Amino acid sequence: MLLEARNLEAGYGQAQVLFGVSLRIDEGEVVTLIGRNGMGKTTTVRTLMGLLKAKRGEISFAGKRVEACAPHVIARLGVGLVPEGRQIFPNLSVRENLVMAGIDRSWGAEGWTLERVLDFFPRLGERLSNSGTQLSGGEQQMLAIGRALMTNPRLLILDEATEGLAPVIRDEIWSRLGMLKRSGLSILVIDKELEALCELADRHYVLEKGEIVWSGSTAELMANPQIHETYLGV
Repeated sequence: MLLEARNLEAGYGQAQVLFGVSLRIDEGEVVTLIGRNGMGKTTTVRTLMGLLKAKRGEISFAGKRVEACAPHVIARLGVGLVPEGRQIFPNLSVRENLVMAGIDRSWGAEGWTLERVLDFFPRLGERLSNSGTQLSGGEQQMLAIGRALMTNPRLLILDEATEGLAPVIRDEIWSRLGMLKRSGLSILVIDKELEALCELADRHYVLEKGEIVWSGSTAELMANPQIHETYLGV
């Protein structure tokens, strides 16, 4: 098991958002966290990354307890985050955004370098000297993913992987995530495109009002339309 969260409770000030959230991700597995807006998905990600301290519960990554660790410690252990809204450095060039995140390490597979990221996202190679403000939304998302890959993560977390992107760019992002899965990278992904998520992921967690209300395989999710209607509809 690569990541395990047990009975997480977290929130902002007096407002509690997570109520006993538990999930796990195994090596080489792609897992989703799905649910309607405002159900606590981003709060869960922020808690896993140490950006928001859990009030209760435990988080283990690669056998190490990390719920009390700072975000940079968790990142250096091998968790790469593609945050909601991308959050690239707008005044840095594409090259600078990528190089500043680079960590030279390998977990038994080919490491991610600037050259490999540019081969993975050729469009970024055409924009190397452009600043973040000069990129389209799709290019910014590619850059955010590339920046996370430059840390050579064991686990990649994507919060709203394709939100606000044109259909052709969404298709490209899903294709690249499929390539990452085939490479053996573990992935936790949040998105609203259920069909694409089911094509990519092995297992799913459904979050409703800060609680995991259902979990199961892709086959089980596809065979249960009531889950779609009750927890995933607008």
